[in-house]
Amino acid sequence: MVIRSQDTDEALVQLALDGDKPAFEALVQRYQRRLTAFLSQIVGNFEVARELTQEAFIRAWKALDRFDPKYRFSTWLFRIAHNLGIDHLRRRRLKTIPLTRPDKNGDEIEVVVPDDHKNPLEVLGNTELSDSLRIAIDELRDEYRELVLLRHFAGLSYQEIADFKEMHLGTVKNKLFRAHTVLRKELLAYQQ
Repeated sequence: MVIRSQDTDEALVQLALDGDKPAFEALVQRYQRRLTAFLSQIVGNFEVARELTQEAFIRAWKALDRFDPKYRFSTWLFRIAHNLGIDHLRRRRLKTIPLTRPDKNGDEIEVVVPDDHKNPLEVLGNTELSDSLRIAIDELRDEYRELVLLRHFAGLSYQEIADFKEMHLGTVKNKLFRAHTVLRKELLAYQQ
């Protein structure tokens, strides 16, 4: 069967359940970039996000028979990815230890190791703006930050976010409006 871009997620899921592997590959192609961008913002590392994206698709494939078609596939997939990202952060926190070395007096001083990984915002031409935007997003209240990431980095619609977060659509729109207002204030210097 030929997979067309206009096929719905639900139709592709059904085809995949019927044994059509190209149907699931079409879902991977449809969501891979958005899922990686979303996870990159959660974990702060593009390469780790790519690995977690692959893991999310593997888990989705293995659990496809448990997918409830009354919900959106994208909501289900992003929930799997979100949980993987949070689990990764929890594991990472447990494994971190401070790096120290003795100074001239024998006192321990912390060694700062620069992070050379680039995230999607740093790819932007204006590094100062992208840094300011990243800081402003990081400083948002948790409930606002996650909605901004889902909307602008994962590319989910307002309805998909509402389904994913199990919120009313109006609540999602209201919180995103407030988040955008805060971001506009923080980035006022860059507005013409």
